[in-house]
Amino acid sequence: MKQHIEALIFASPQAISTGDIKSVLEEALQAEVADADITTAIAEIQVRFQQEDFAFELVEIAGGWQFLTKGAYHNTIAIHLKQTTKKRLSQAAMETLALIAYKQPVTKSELEEIRGVNCDYALQKLLEKELVTIAGRSEGPGRPLLYATSEKFMDYLGINSLNDLPKPKDFKEVENMIGEAPPAEEVIGGN
Repeated sequence: MKQHIEALIFASPQAISTGDIKSVLEEALQAEVADADITTAIAEIQVRFQQEDFAFELVEIAGGWQFLTKGAYHNTIAIHLKQTTKKRLSQAAMETLALIAYKQPVTKSELEEIRGVNCDYALQKLLEKELVTIAGRSEGPGRPLLYATSEKFMDYLGINSLNDLPKPKDFKEVENMIGEAPPAEEVIGGN
């Protein structure tokens, strides 16, 4: 059964839940499979792939299980992705995605009010990349669409839940600032 689980996780294009693993195994093996047996097999697979012989490991992410590259190889993978990725998210799309992540569910008009610009193109790109989904309709006038992040968003960021996102207060701390701090005389007005 362990090899079936390993093959299933490996072949899945995104994180696969324990419930989905159980469902597939029961149909494939034509027998009932205990949750404890799945949990034990997953733990054994995790231990096996923690060995130095493997460049990847089994990780619980986005409510399921997925094989991911170990941290020691992230730089190599990043270089490969940089060389092969033609289009990255634009600054506008990143800002829109961040707003959706923290304010979800949110309407397009709310996003545009916060950003101060039209968000049509950014939303279209985020929907195409499946980082954002339509979460329903607002009860407000005109019943506008509500946008929220998707499971693929969590895969993209490597987080297990939205609770893993940094808190807005974390961005105010000096060690979390991006770029160089201005010289002290600029901070106090040049006096």
